[in-house]
Amino acid sequence: MPLVRTVKVFRDLLSFLTIIPLGGKEDFIFTTASYMWLFPVIGSFIGLLGGVYFMFSRGVTVFLLNLVNTYVTLPTAYLGAAIPAAMTIAFLLVLTGLQHFDGLIDLGNALGLRNLHDRKMKAHAWTVTYAGAILALTVEFGAVVGLFLINPVFAFLAIILAEVSAKLSMVTLVWVGKPSHKGLGSIFLAKAKKNLNAAAYLLSAVIVYAVFYFTGFALLGLAAVGLMFISVPIAFAMSRVSNYVFGGVSGDMIGATNETTRAVMLILFALLLAVAV
Repeated sequence: MPLVRTVKVFRDLLSFLTIIPLGGKEDFIFTTASYMWLFPVIGSFIGLLGGVYFMFSRGVTVFLLNLVNTYVTLPTAYLGAAIPAAMTIAFLLVLTGLQHFDGLIDLGNALGLRNLHDRKMKAHAWTVTYAGAILALTVEFGAVVGLFLINPVFAFLAIILAEVSAKLSMVTLVWVGKPSHKGLGSIFLAKAKKNLNAAAYLLSAVIVYAVFYFTGFALLGLAAVGLMFISVPIAFAMSRVSNYVFGGVSGDMIGATNETTRAVMLILFALLLAVAV
């Protein structure tokens, strides 16, 4: 791939998956859909930013808590883990423009409605129902809990693992799903139906293992790669949910899959550490 084309592809991917202002052209949606197999690479970059933010926020939080603790006794250990976890998940939501979080809300809005047409209309309405709010907040709370339970030494690695897995889950969902209607989701499903998507699995495995290996946790990296592939059945499960709720995969479901996979990965990694470390 020529250098100019490579730069455009990664710029468009970043423009789509984050709020980083890179000045992509109007065709960036089609470029993004065609190169969706590179989503895990962008996921690793998002995870890197999230990991750095976690370390920064934890350092500041612990410093401030220790300062306040000289005057008022606080549960420093608990707050020192809970606050950075919540701040980091919030950072990731803002970095991605809340677009995946909105997908969770729309899925929740549609749940419980009997008519397929009503579910589709409710998902596209500019409203937030109790069900939508509860589903979205529950999933994000799960992500916060997962990160809270992870030893801070491994939090940086966990965030990268979760983001790569989340993007791999999106690729899988689009690869195996069928479009529910014409829209953003259908563009991705039309453009990303190609065998090149198989490269996303290899890329994800290489990225996750390399991150663990070069930080001195090679053996744990093998377990992390195995954990990463759990994102595949998550995507299949989300595909079935999408077929039931919307009659196929929509853009909302692609976003909801990202958020769900991140939360599940953080919780599972916390459980893995509890057993292995």
